[in-house]
Parts: sequence; C-alpha cells; structure tokens
Amino acid sequence: MSKPSPDVYEQGKGMDAHNQAMREIRSRKDETYDPREPTRVWLDEDNTPDGVYDSLTIILNTGGCRWARAGGCTMCGYVAESVEGGSVSHEDLMAQIDVCLDHEAENADEPAGLIKIYTSGSFLDEREVPAETRRAIAETFGDRDRIVVESLPDFVSEAKIEDFTEQGLNTDVAVGLETATDRVRRDCVNKYFDFAEFERAAADARDAGAGIKAYLLMKPPFLSEAEALEDMKRSVRKCAAVDGCHTVSMNPCNVQRHTMVEDLFHGDGYRPPWLWSVASVLEDTADEDIIVVSDPVGHGSDRGAHNCGECDERVQRAIKDFDLRQDPSVFEQVSCECERTHELVLERERSYSMPLAR
Repeated sequence: MSKPSPDVYEQGKGMDAHNQAMREIRSRKDETYDPREPTRVWLDEDNTPDGVYDSLTIILNTGGCRWARAGGCTMCGYVAESVEGGSVSHEDLMAQIDVCLDHEAENADEPAGLIKIYTSGSFLDEREVPAETRRAIAETFGDRDRIVVESLPDFVSEAKIEDFTEQGLNTDVAVGLETATDRVRRDCVNKYFDFAEFERAAADARDAGAGIKAYLLMKPPFLSEAEALEDMKRSVRKCAAVDGCHTVSMNPCNVQRHTMVEDLFHGDGYRPPWLWSVASVLEDTADEDIIVVSDPVGHGSDRGAHNCGECDERVQRAIKDFDLRQDPSVFEQVSCECERTHELVLERERSYSMPLAR
C-alpha cells in the first residue's frame, strides 16, 4: 500500500485524531502483494434465507478500502494486504477470479450455490472494482443461486445491484454497519456514516430486488465487556426492524496487524471479547425475526475471542452449530468454571484500558 492519505472524498469524515494515528500505524506496513492473486479464497457452508448453502468465499486483492487509506477503522488491518499503488486493473482482477475458480474445481465436488465476494473494502466502490469488472463477475457467476457482495452504504445503488439481480441471482449486499449506535460507530470504530444511511442503502437494495446482510462488530475498543454485550444485543434487534435486512453476521473483534486495536492490545488496553459474550448475544436474540450468525476469527487465541483456553473449542463448536441450526439450546450443552470469571468481568469491569481478565 502506498503512503496512507485521505482523498478529497474522505476529507472531513471521521475523527481527525483517529485518522492521523491510524495513518501513522498503517505506514509501518512494508509487505507487497501480487495483483493477480486473491487475498484469500475458501470453501465453507452458510445459512441464508433460502437454507444452508455450500459457499465459495473470495477476497479480491484491490487497491484497498479508500476509507482505510484515509486512516479508517480502529480495528481493521485488511488494507495492509492491499496492492501497492491504490488500484488494480480489470484484467488482474479477473485473473484473481480465475484462481478462485481453479481452487473450487480442485477442492469441491460441484460448484457452490453461494458466492461471497469481498475486497477488504467496498466491492461497489468503482475505484476498487471498476464497473466493467463488476459486470463481468456478475456474468461469470450468473449460473449460481446466490451472491453476496460487500460495500459501505455510500456506494450502494439500485443500478449497481441490478447487474447481479438481472442475471437471475438472489443478491445480498453485506454492509459493515458494526453497530446500530451512532456514537459507538463514530467514537470507537471511527466510521463516518449514521444508521440512517444504512437504512437508505437497505431501501435501495430492496428496490433492486436484493437483501441486506449487516456486519456487526462485537467489542470495538473503548468499551467494557458489559457495554459491548449490551450494544450487540440492541444492535441485532435494531437491524431486525429494518425492512430488507434478513441476516446479521456478528464479528467478534480480533487484534489485526497495523491497527489502533493492536497498539492498545500491546499496551494492555484491550482484550478481545469472551466467547461467552458471543454465545450470550446469539442466545438472547435467537427469537428475533432475523438470521444471526457469528464466525469468531482467531477464536481461542489471545488475539481473538477467547475464554480460559480449556473450553474455547467446545464453545466455538456450539457457535458454529448455532449458525447452521439457529437453535439456542446448543449453548446449554457447554459449560466451564470460567463462566464465573466472565460473570465477574461483566459485573465489575468499568474501564476499557484495564481489562479485568486477559
């Protein structure tokens, strides 16, 4: 990634102090990446409004999220994996798609019904993915059942989404909302839009015949465990009330490289959420009219959502089981003595800068 700096589009957005600090942190990155190789690709299965699908997940390597290049979100280090120079050509992006199709052919018995495409930024931002590429990708996967593309709400428009819906694809736009609480989104995550903009994007998606999948962030920096837990429960319920939003994917914050969260973590000022907190949100919101899932990245490690180390894998398996079945009773089957520590943390932790338990 070339030296981080805000373009005209990003001027005046977010918190200036956060952005300045984040640009300094991001400038420490010195890795380079091949523009013809995707950042990641993997096969999995996912719960959708039409049932569970085998899925092919693609993370395209682009020039990086334009908001992250301005400073960006306190927890997100994905821009550090972006291509130097700020843009990737149509030809190179389609070469990445070919690599992903080859991976699928070699590792799956048949083509996945669900395609999920991310860029570690906004797929619908035409600076990251040109309109020509977007349309070519829509045609490439036109024979699949369902597709998910990720974008900040700014770039969501009916015309862009119709490139996919006109192919006959059931289409979802995944929006990194992070929280339904505007103050938490601004001050803890350093994201510049309000909940009303998310609602506008959902309306545009609905008008184009698409759905919305909201990404929420469990425990951004500067919140205690109890504050983060209550914010997530409130946010899930608020998303469930938005017409067209059929799924919430709750992402427990993990400590990524070249981020403000990493600096706080090394200074003993941040602990990722407890897996018990993740389970609590899923259990308490299971009766909402919305699919709620979670896939804790780095679970069980110091840099990811974790408990005491003894029960982490058991709780993670219960979370994965819940994702597919949406049955909260799975959490009745796991227990550990560290639940008492978690309860104490929820009761007594008062400051983000002094986690009561690591």
